[in-house]
Amino acid sequence: MLSAAALLLLGAEGSAHAEPGVTSLPAVAVDAPKVKPRPVVRQNAATAQVGRTRARAATTPPQRRAPSPSVGATPSVATVLFPAPSQAELGNLPKEYAGGQAARGARLGMLGNRDFLDAPFKVTSYTSKLIENQQARTLSDVLENDPSVRFTVSSGQVRENFRIRGFSVLVSETALNGLYGVAPDGRVPTEFLERVEVLKGPAALLSGMAPYGAVGGSINLVTKQAGDTPVTSVTGDYTSNSQFGTHIDVGRRFGQDNAFGVRFNGAYRGGDTTLDYQSRERGLEALALDYRGEKLRIALDAYFNQEIASGGVPMMASFTGTGVAAAPDSSNNIFRGLSGRMNNSGAMGRVEYDLADNVTLFASAGAIDARFNGLTNSTVATNVNVLGRYSGTSIDLRGYTDTISFQGGLRADFRTFDIGHRLSLSAANLESKIGSAFQRSSAYVSSIYFPVTPLIARDPGEAPKSTDTTLSSVALADTLSAFDDRAQLILGLRAQRVQTKSYNTTTGAETNYYDESAVTPAFGLIIKPLPMPMSLYANYIEGLTQGDRVTDTAAANYNQIFPPYKSRQIETGVKWDAGQIANTLSFYEIEKPSLIKSGNVYNSDGRQRNQGVEWNVFGEIVEGVRILGGAAYTIGVLTKTANGQLDGKTAYGTPKWQVNVGGEWDTPFVPGLTLEGRVVYTSAQFVNSANTQKIPEWARLDAGLRYSTQLLDKKVTFHANANNLLDHNYWAGSYFADGIVILSAPRTVLISATVDF
Repeated sequence: MLSAAALLLLGAEGSAHAEPGVTSLPAVAVDAPKVKPRPVVRQNAATAQVGRTRARAATTPPQRRAPSPSVGATPSVATVLFPAPSQAELGNLPKEYAGGQAARGARLGMLGNRDFLDAPFKVTSYTSKLIENQQARTLSDVLENDPSVRFTVSSGQVRENFRIRGFSVLVSETALNGLYGVAPDGRVPTEFLERVEVLKGPAALLSGMAPYGAVGGSINLVTKQAGDTPVTSVTGDYTSNSQFGTHIDVGRRFGQDNAFGVRFNGAYRGGDTTLDYQSRERGLEALALDYRGEKLRIALDAYFNQEIASGGVPMMASFTGTGVAAAPDSSNNIFRGLSGRMNNSGAMGRVEYDLADNVTLFASAGAIDARFNGLTNSTVATNVNVLGRYSGTSIDLRGYTDTISFQGGLRADFRTFDIGHRLSLSAANLESKIGSAFQRSSAYVSSIYFPVTPLIARDPGEAPKSTDTTLSSVALADTLSAFDDRAQLILGLRAQRVQTKSYNTTTGAETNYYDESAVTPAFGLIIKPLPMPMSLYANYIEGLTQGDRVTDTAAANYNQIFPPYKSRQIETGVKWDAGQIANTLSFYEIEKPSLIKSGNVYNSDGRQRNQGVEWNVFGEIVEGVRILGGAAYTIGVLTKTANGQLDGKTAYGTPKWQVNVGGEWDTPFVPGLTLEGRVVYTSAQFVNSANTQKIPEWARLDAGLRYSTQLLDKKVTFHANANNLLDHNYWAGSYFADGIVILSAPRTVLISATVDF
């Protein structure tokens, strides 16, 4: 149905618009409706907006540009829309920063969109321009640019999970347009995304508790909407070894004041991958509708995506003893014959209404039906010895997640005497039903270097319901500002309730019920001491994680459920906007509780502390030369463990150094040609809590180029990228379970051509 909508748009509108600035018709004057403008008081980007004009541009009629002799006569129509107030989100997307790879700001949960200088947290927003130029096919490809992020599954798995500031973040905890629980599960496609926003550290106040309680950071996906400029683009692509695909992107605005918008993105890709014997197939259909009125703004998003991996999945491994076997050829498929599938159907709606120029009500609601079967993250070669031999089993999984999510509230800007206020009130509720089943095969003996065909587990059948979870919360925050916003203080509280029911997957009987509440505060401070665009910031913020349940049947307190865990972060830093280059230097400490065993009893007294320094940079050094990336230095320590046996040990999966630096150069000798390069480095790291197993450091080089030109009066852009250019094989990092490592991806070549109509 979505594809049909796109074809109708192409047929009805495709020949009516052209790329802006390339072609047009002779000037035509149109009488504009005469509407008396409302008064406005507006401040600069670093301050709060008190009001805005609601005029319909009665004095200046729309104009069409003079025709270009080199191209056809299709016009680009200028639009006049009602501007949204600063406290709103819809229609208020932060602008791109110099170079276009990152944006000036991002969404800070219930606080709304903020410029990066006015955010007392570390946040980076990657743009759709970066996604297109780097041919980033999934969310992991985008996060390859972030030095604070590493991955906890081998590239090419059916799911992609992450580690931010040394703590695990599941893809299931990604938010869509600020709403938890409705983003695609598995591998997130990027074709329908406008922004990927990464907030570092816990975010319980800002966004509520993530579905599984991630504390290292949060990821928000912003979907594409129809813009003021019509869009019609078609991309054909190739990925090694023999995958071919296409992507269609169509966007239009129409109606009085161009108030209505439609955006469709459709993609399909299939063929053999760089993993021996494996083929993959992926499809996406995403439709976005929106309305922009004088006081009312509405946005609706719906998507369906499916991913199928056949013939094998990338490996992960655990080791015996203290040694770690050398990494095998990363194209070597040791799980040949296995397969996996993920299906996601999701929809969400958002609405904003301006009660006054400085008060906006907002609400959003969404749902997802996510289903999987086959191998997902269970492809682990267990107990590998130093010669590469192991005894393994395969697992066939089947499961589903059905989620309904809601949030609503208001934001208001006002002043009391000389103090400015941006008040935010929010309520949220997420209900999730999870079902799962699995079957395990008999054991077999193989080698990671010379694999045999594994035994295949039988289909487990339908997945019975295993868990019901409800996360509900209410939050209040106020941003106080003084001295022309050169001093800002954020104060906030969120009251969170966690309710969980567990079921016996055989009988369906309820086995556990859990109902706990907690309050998490947050404080943020911004000081701008100099006339230059620089801010000093500090924050204290807490995260919240569902309490663990004791699953050890031999334990004296088997089945006990603990209260929610509170994680705490203290962070300070400095941000500097040099006009074309933005820098952030931050210092942080995060402490996270964990479950430990003392004698025959489990308790929640375990502790891990991660301390680190991060530097991020993005922008344009000089005209035509862009930079993106940074470096992260982390010390992760187990501060309290069972009987103190591992106290002082380094937390697994926390390398001291992580560096990601990428650059682009628009060559002066060939107009339209851009050269690209990126270096990714990770230092050595322990992969188990006992610190007896360690994988060596690694570095990877990525390279690419793109060329833009005009062919038959159409803009055409060619892209060519090679990731892991030198085809280096290495253990890339740690899974989110103790003692399991992930493998690098082979050299991957990506080629595409995009035509803008």
